[in-house]
Amino acid sequence: MVYDVIIVGGSYSGISAGLQLARARRKVLVIDAGLRRNRFAHNSHGFLGQDGRDPGTIASEARAQLLAYPTVEWLSQPATQAKTGDGGFVITAANGEQFAARRLILATGVVDELPAIPGLSERWGQRVFHCPYCHGYELYGGPIGVLAASPVAIHQSLMLPDWGPTTLFLNEVFEPDAEQLAKLARRGVAVEREPVLSVGGEQADVTLASGRVIKLAGLFTQPLTRMGSPLAALLGCEFEAGPTGEFIKVDAMRETSVPGVFACGDAATAAGNVAVAVGDGARTGGAAHQSLIFR
Repeated sequence: MVYDVIIVGGSYSGISAGLQLARARRKVLVIDAGLRRNRFAHNSHGFLGQDGRDPGTIASEARAQLLAYPTVEWLSQPATQAKTGDGGFVITAANGEQFAARRLILATGVVDELPAIPGLSERWGQRVFHCPYCHGYELYGGPIGVLAASPVAIHQSLMLPDWGPTTLFLNEVFEPDAEQLAKLARRGVAVEREPVLSVGGEQADVTLASGRVIKLAGLFTQPLTRMGSPLAALLGCEFEAGPTGEFIKVDAMRETSVPGVFACGDAATAAGNVAVAVGDGARTGGAAHQSLIFR
């Protein structure tokens, strides 16, 4: 069988893309490794109609709704290889099976690489975050920390005082210039230059090199990101530099530099947010469908 579209990645953007294609009665295969980026979080926020729900439940219900359409199939395997074929693409799954399609959507996501601070990764998605809109409100105005992993920490630090009193931990990553320091002062952000030793406690208490402990309701940082799959590189897709890592370059119709290959979600957007991913997937699914008609 040659599918109309293969979607690699069955999280929020991939399912959303598939829904548009399913409703157009197109033959769709979703190949998914089962590693949602937000699998560490207990609640999802800021997504219309789903605010506060378990993100795994949102994803599983969305998958069930997609699979209710008879033209959709799902394979729970990583996709390991991709190549161009006769008028389309061939994808190889980890189990060795191969599948062909006229179009390909990469909804492969990214992997977060956190600073190597003891106690940080254990609290990721629970008391350590990267998105204020997703998690800031639930800190209920308590003290907030920003652990610098890159100069993007300035951006986070200037935003977060809307959610609570904020301290920027430079951790010897960089030194703000005079203009940045003035902006931080205007926003009431405290700047802490002493290195961070660890993160612990029931919430996200920061222990500094001197042994001093600063108690926090939550801690934000800027993880570096890398592609969650090698497929875009294998196909020769172009990439763009983002604030924390590369992402797949797409045009206004969400098509990559390789004709017939589309990309959506965190792999193709320099942002990580469920609502944004769902909207991006809907756009991409519609664009992929129209490409089957108008080319």
